[in-house]
Amino acid sequence: MLEVKLHDIGEGMTEGEIAHYFVKEGDTVQTDQPLVEVQTDKMVAELPSPGAGTIKEIIVPVGETVQVGTTLLYIEGEGANQASEPEPTEEAIPAKASEQTMQPRRMQTTLNRVLATPYTRKIARDHGIDIEEVQPSDPSGRVTEEDVYEFINGEQTPKTEPATETIPVTQSKPTQPDEIPFRGIRKKIAEKMTKSIYTIPHVTHFDEINMTRVVELREELKASGVSISVSAFLVKALTIALKDFPVFNAELDEENEKIILKKDYHIGMASDTEDGLIVPVLHHADQKSIQQLHDEIKELTHKAKEGKLDHADLQNGTFTVSNVGPLGSTGATPIINYPETGLIAFHKTRKVPIVTDNNEIVIGYMMNLSMSFDHRVADGARAVAFTNRLASLIEHPNKLMLEMI
Repeated sequence: MLEVKLHDIGEGMTEGEIAHYFVKEGDTVQTDQPLVEVQTDKMVAELPSPGAGTIKEIIVPVGETVQVGTTLLYIEGEGANQASEPEPTEEAIPAKASEQTMQPRRMQTTLNRVLATPYTRKIARDHGIDIEEVQPSDPSGRVTEEDVYEFINGEQTPKTEPATETIPVTQSKPTQPDEIPFRGIRKKIAEKMTKSIYTIPHVTHFDEINMTRVVELREELKASGVSISVSAFLVKALTIALKDFPVFNAELDEENEKIILKKDYHIGMASDTEDGLIVPVLHHADQKSIQQLHDEIKELTHKAKEGKLDHADLQNGTFTVSNVGPLGSTGATPIINYPETGLIAFHKTRKVPIVTDNNEIVIGYMMNLSMSFDHRVADGARAVAFTNRLASLIEHPNKLMLEMI
């Protein structure tokens, strides 16, 4: 009998929520076949079967959060340590279940499973819908809640030819208010935000940066066949400014009464995903060229959207950037990514009339920024000097280039 326990999926994991079982009691399973889907605070992972056999008993129900090491289910294996009792002996040793842990398998990698959040899958299961029959509206192939409801209401054509005995679904959208389970990544985000806002005295100051020269430089590069995002320029300038103002690349150690100035510059890139806010980290951002930063930002963003980030991608950030410009905002009061000291939100770059030093009005590009910082560690004047340094590097890209030599 195989006793299957929840295994530590990755660094720092202590518990996980059972999102879905792919098997039921009595099912025959093969080694490495997906058994259960587990939601941690950072990702959803499929846990495969450690052996072949029959599902004897499922212990933990769906929706329950359990600690690492908890027994999830038993598998009666063909070659497991079952007691073979035809001839009892004097020293009959009671058959003991062999304990097995499952190595996690990142979801969306095999078995042709459709992309969907655990909540979307739950809606499909609650309505008796095979989610693989639902046609995704998203170009990425991800099935959304709306897709499932459209399927339920007969507003989309199934992927496969309907069987003649298909029972028509007559359910309509529920008239009761929808309820979203407050757990998993959403709950972890809430816990972290609450800890940050109740621990750190936040101060946010606002500024604006003339982006005209960077935009022009980017267009010149683009015309020559080199595509570089504005984010790459911003991160490069940010690492330089952080070296000039190390107090913002720091962490307050209250217990030992000291401020720890970090020597590494690991920049977190807050990313909006369907599952919630994720912060992948650009490690050693100060040691990379603008082109390398561009490539890595692009890769991390893609992995975040597809739920393919590794634990290493999420660890050891020292300062966080929230680039909300593509969404169109002009200001915010961002919450610091605890226990860091500062966070900058970059907002929409817009075309505006600008008064030059020669009192001429020209059309240029301006961008607002919002910087929140820990007032226990730094003061407002220091924060303003820091963002002034950042703005100077962006407004004069030649200075930025000089700093890189």
